[in-house]
Amino acid sequence: MTFLITGGAGYIGSHVVRAMLLAGEQVVVLDDLSTGNEDRVPEGVPLVIGSVLDRLVLDEVIRKHKVTGVVHLAGKKQVGESVEKPLFYYHENVEGLQVLLGAVAAAGVRNVLFSSSASVYGMPDVDLVTEETPCAPLSPYGETKLAGEWLIRAAGRAHGIATACLRYFNVAGAATPELADTGVFNLVPMVFERFDKGEGARIFGDDYPTPDGTCIRDYIHVEDLAEAHVAAARKLREWADAGEYRDLTVNIGRGEGVSVREMATLLNEGTGHAYEPVVVPRRPGDPAKVVASADRIHAELGWKAKHDVRDMITSAWAGWEANRGKAGHTSER
Repeated sequence: MTFLITGGAGYIGSHVVRAMLLAGEQVVVLDDLSTGNEDRVPEGVPLVIGSVLDRLVLDEVIRKHKVTGVVHLAGKKQVGESVEKPLFYYHENVEGLQVLLGAVAAAGVRNVLFSSSASVYGMPDVDLVTEETPCAPLSPYGETKLAGEWLIRAAGRAHGIATACLRYFNVAGAATPELADTGVFNLVPMVFERFDKGEGARIFGDDYPTPDGTCIRDYIHVEDLAEAHVAAARKLREWADAGEYRDLTVNIGRGEGVSVREMATLLNEGTGHAYEPVVVPRRPGDPAKVVASADRIHAELGWKAKHDVRDMITSAWAGWEANRGKAGHTSER
């Protein structure tokens, strides 16, 4: 039994590959390396360089490696870029998934896990975001993730495929330094880049209706996230083997909020710096608070996050220092 992991040479994807291998699973990676790095793929793991938009490549990979399950992480993920290039994002993220599902259905693969995002919720006005919280994405990126959820569930019902959609919250940290996020689009590496310039973290607005006036977010360690993929993939395989073509949608977070100002303090402490954060105007569309309810994933899969924010920061900083000079490269899922 082999899992095909699309985007497995990216930041999150390489952690999923690692977790799958540690769990004793066989994997094959498909990645177009537009943002992924082949050095992240462990020796002995087959790496096929290609796109999920290429049906011939997909058919060959599934046949040659006897793929029985798919973990789909490949895709474009930058919110700002999606606003500038919506057609590109729909092509890559939605049409790419359509082509992949066509290959999956034709080959008789019976379980598919989809990498979704908390961006499907948009700007929820709730203390805890549950899976029943209405979805109202604010960007084309978020729209493609929601459309992907609709598509994968519809294909699952029509073709007898067990499916899962995992809605990630804010991912940080690294299992090992070589797998660290070297992009500068997420909060933690963005702050590290500023530290390297001798500057403090930027805080986008300090007048929100929160205890310290700054936005509150739920952060999840990438190693915990990867282990959630293993648990979900195994549950799907269990359902498919039993002829149960069910679907599962879950949040992946810790259920704990941390404000941006608190993160700035923790980032200083975790890296040995003492920079004063810089407050700048709000960014359009930033909700005051987005914190996940992680009750469903615990009930369905028995999964619970193990790492705290300090673990995320220290492991990410070790990776940033080890990869200094490579920073600035974007990272695929």
